[in-house]
Amino acid sequence: MLTVYGVLAVSFMMAMYALERRGRVFIALFALGCVLSSIYGFASGAWPFGVVELVWSAVALRRFERSHAIEP
Repeated sequence: MLTVYGVLAVSFMMAMYALERRGRVFIALFALGCVLSSIYGFASGAWPFGVVELVWSAVALRRFERSHAIEP
């Protein structure tokens, strides 16, 4: 079950990354995907992956906040 969760979480994250240019909501969804992937990393014992994904989620949230000023 953990492997299935990991595949779904990482696939969701990658899909949202690919769609980011379509709107700022996809940036927020990418951040969510990073958090979900981070949970998978920690649950599977790959804590460096979990930490990196948490950092990516923070970066994505920052981009989400900044994109508000760009889009009407």
